[in-house]
Amino acid sequence: MDLAAVVKHWKGVRRDLLRRLDALADEQLAFVQRDGLWSLGKVARHVAEAEDGWFRYAVTRELEEWPEFRDDGHASIASVKALLAEVHDRTEAFLATLGHNDLANSDADFAGAETGVETPWGEKLALDWIILHVLEHEIHHRGEIYLMLGLLGLVAPDI
Repeated sequence: MDLAAVVKHWKGVRRDLLRRLDALADEQLAFVQRDGLWSLGKVARHVAEAEDGWFRYAVTRELEEWPEFRDDGHASIASVKALLAEVHDRTEAFLATLGHNDLANSDADFAGAETGVETPWGEKLALDWIILHVLEHEIHHRGEIYLMLGLLGLVAPDI
C-alpha cells in the first residue's frame, strides 16, 4: 500500500467534507431525513468517532472504550469541524510514524500470521486494511451528508 498516496487522497476527501459543512447553518446539523435516522450532525460526529475508535481504541489502545461524541459541545458547524480536525490531526500523526514493515502484510488475512492488529474484540486485522476501511467509511458518510445537503435544497458537489 502506498501510504503517502492514501494520506493525500484522504486530505482531499476531508477538505471536500469540511467545505460542504461550511455551506450549512448551525441549526441544519439537526436535520434528519426521516424518523429513526441520525441527524446530519450525528453523521458528521460519527465520522470522527469511527476514526478515533479505530485508531485510538482498536489499534493503539490509547482509549479504554470506543469513543462517542454527543451533541454536547458539538452543536455548531465550527465545533463539529474542530472535532473532525482534532481527531484527524491525531490520525495523521499516527500514520506519520508508520514504516513499510508496519504495512508489509497487506494481502494477508492473518489466519496464523505473525503480524497485524489484534482488536479489543479479538479480531486480527491488517493495519493497511484498517486504514483503508476508515477512509472508505468517511467517504460513505460524506456521501450521506451530500444527500442530506440535496434534501435541504443545497448544492451537493460532483465527485
